[in-house]
Amino acid sequence: MLALLLAQIAAILLASRGLGLITRRLGQPLVIAEMLAGIALGPSLLGLVWPSAYGTLFPASSMPVLKMLSQLGLVLFMFLVGLELDTVLLRERRRASVLISNVGIALPFALGLGSAWLIHDSHAPAGVSFLPFGLFMGTAMSVTAFPVLARILTERGLTQSRVGAIALACAAVDDVTAWCLLAFVVAVARSNALSEAILTTGLAAAFSLFMLLAARPLLRRLGAAVVERGGLTSNRLVVVLVLLLVSSGVTELIGIHALFGAFVFGAVMPREGGLAEELASKLESTAVLLLLPLFFAYSGLRTQLALVSGGSEWLLTLGLIAVATLGKFGGGTLTARITGFNWREASAIGVLMNTRGLMELIVLNVGMDLGVITPKVFTMLVIMALVTTFATTPILKWIYAPLAAVAAPGSDRACLE
Repeated sequence: MLALLLAQIAAILLASRGLGLITRRLGQPLVIAEMLAGIALGPSLLGLVWPSAYGTLFPASSMPVLKMLSQLGLVLFMFLVGLELDTVLLRERRRASVLISNVGIALPFALGLGSAWLIHDSHAPAGVSFLPFGLFMGTAMSVTAFPVLARILTERGLTQSRVGAIALACAAVDDVTAWCLLAFVVAVARSNALSEAILTTGLAAAFSLFMLLAARPLLRRLGAAVVERGGLTSNRLVVVLVLLLVSSGVTELIGIHALFGAFVFGAVMPREGGLAEELASKLESTAVLLLLPLFFAYSGLRTQLALVSGGSEWLLTLGLIAVATLGKFGGGTLTARITGFNWREASAIGVLMNTRGLMELIVLNVGMDLGVITPKVFTMLVIMALVTTFATTPILKWIYAPLAAVAAPGSDRACLE
């Protein structure tokens, strides 16, 4: 079993990096290559053209181990995403970012609910009521990938521009709101009654308040100790990792998923004294380069393009892409225009808000694990995530060409998308 796992990891890393060489030449972020590599290694390509190799490399009996490793990678990744959440940026651009982000979530969420109402009877899993299915579809349509958006802005030299600054702030608000929405969806899906969902949501709110009001001051002491006593030692790193696992475990026991606890723990870590930077530098390579590609592979193994067959189902897939784009691009563009941006700037913000990438895959896998969507709907939404992420860079370059000068490709930090 160990030899098989090592072979799987090697194949996943080689496929991701090999496709990454191609996507880089196309000006695409590495997340596109990793998403495509996961699909290529799954039943949609390898299983189709070389079924014996697929069955040997990824037998069904090996999936639980691969899933657990990918979940560990996601916990570390969501901690890193929380670390990168810039609360100063949110305060400086509070009014515009909150307004653009809220409309950019409310509109696609409403459109997602409408789409769910239309397809629930034909595409929801047996026994799943409209409420969890509709809430999940609304959440899936509302996601913006903050890390991939940040990477695109960096590579285009737009981080310090007015458009880049407001897009980053909006994506940060989106991240927080989307994870709160997902936590509520998980609570509803795992509960047998509305009262249980309300209790779970209340426990999640209590956990968040505890982290903000009690844990954050204690973590500031840790940050001060790091500054005063010579940096982040191995013992202090172990303390942080244990606290991260405890935080993730608590939210999993509450019933809102371990990823929420990891994200909140990262968000409340002190930024003073370089603690966040040291943590990121020590954890990023393992989490992003080694473990995170396993999640893409696991997602690809669950994506079966053959399930989307016939003109009507491909039309539905195109419809979901259109609904997702209308909600995020349309909502972001119109609200940015109302808040004082010109049409070109507002359109660029709308395009950036339509970026999904890894964050969408995380949400979709949670939905599959909960049983609120079928493998077919999962595949349709994976296609939507790929298309909207792939379209961001070329459309941004077209709309915002005068300022979107391409910077030199970054380091392996580009994986954090």
